[in-house]
Amino acid sequence: MRARFVLIILILLGLAACSPSPEPAPAPPAAPKVVGYFTGWGVYARDFQVKDLDTSGAAGRLTHLLYAFGKVSGGKCTAADRWADYEKPIAAARSVDGVADAAGATPRGNIGQLRKLKQKHPGLKVLWSFGGWTGSAGFTEAARDPAAFARSCRALVEDPRWSGVFDGIDVDWEYPNACGLSCDRSGPDALPRLLGSLRSEFGPGAVVTAAVPGDPTKLAATDYRSAADSADWLSAMTYDYFGAGGDAPARTAPHSPLTAYPGIPRPDATTSATVDKLAELGIPSAKVLLGVGFYGRGWTGVSAAEPGGAASGPAAGRYEKGLEEYEVLVKRCPPTGTVAGTAYAHCGDQWWSYDTPGTIAAKMAYARSKALGGAFAWELSGDTATGDLLTSMATGLTR
Repeated sequence: MRARFVLIILILLGLAACSPSPEPAPAPPAAPKVVGYFTGWGVYARDFQVKDLDTSGAAGRLTHLLYAFGKVSGGKCTAADRWADYEKPIAAARSVDGVADAAGATPRGNIGQLRKLKQKHPGLKVLWSFGGWTGSAGFTEAARDPAAFARSCRALVEDPRWSGVFDGIDVDWEYPNACGLSCDRSGPDALPRLLGSLRSEFGPGAVVTAAVPGDPTKLAATDYRSAADSADWLSAMTYDYFGAGGDAPARTAPHSPLTAYPGIPRPDATTSATVDKLAELGIPSAKVLLGVGFYGRGWTGVSAAEPGGAASGPAAGRYEKGLEEYEVLVKRCPPTGTVAGTAYAHCGDQWWSYDTPGTIAAKMAYARSKALGGAFAWELSGDTATGDLLTSMATGLTR
């Protein structure tokens, strides 16, 4: 009897050994990233303060906030505006916590307020973004010694005066090995080497990101596939495909179409074409963020309501010709139609194109269908006081 029992146990053990191990449960997909840029200069004429991110509800919807822009000078990261960044004393009425900056407090300014914002919203991560349209020329020198550049960036971003405020760094180089406001000829490996040095210097726990052009021809000028290896994500600037500044003769066209439409001046100047190009380059979809402009681009001297009408030039804007913020346009020149997944408005002799909560919702559905890593906004001061655009972005990514 005892021998039979032992035999049964051995058989069962053998069967267990031969049985295949259960497959491990797949890792849940990462939560979509809801990202927005906050501009340091916005605290001046626009009077858009860090506190507004709290009162509008934006801070509670964002996963990441990018503070724009730091400067690249002499091959190093530097502060672009010390006064706004960390010296300007903030009065109680404009402070996140309602407490004025004490005399001699460090840091003050925007960075001091970002510290208070993170204390109130501990899940929010903040990155310091460097470069931008007018600040990218310095990257050419930085690319000659990426390791020295990375050391300077870490020293600034992790400066003891604001230790713990920033969770990483964003590179907005417009454009590596191509032309933006100035032209760069650093080679297709310049951006990957720069990001690789930043990753090595900041370490695996930091967030390292980069903005990439929406123009497919510029995407071909740099090895963005290798750049993605060192980055947490690449922010595709899927806006400003058309505008009143450079087209001749002037013809109206939506600046951020999702897809092509009959009569579009350039069929590849669309969000979907950019996303397809990034996929063709081999960049994982989860590392691509779709860009949304919280502003419109407009023309004047227009009689046609539909896109493609003749214009005499850019419409007047409060801070720049041919550009105006959504919160202004939706009241002054509300949408009269949609085309290619974005809105347009014909009012008087002006014609504007911009995204609305409805078109953003559709773009977020598209981002989900492509399994993108999320979306980002340029930039948050253009939204309404109640954060209508960002709300649509955040909810649209999680449906």
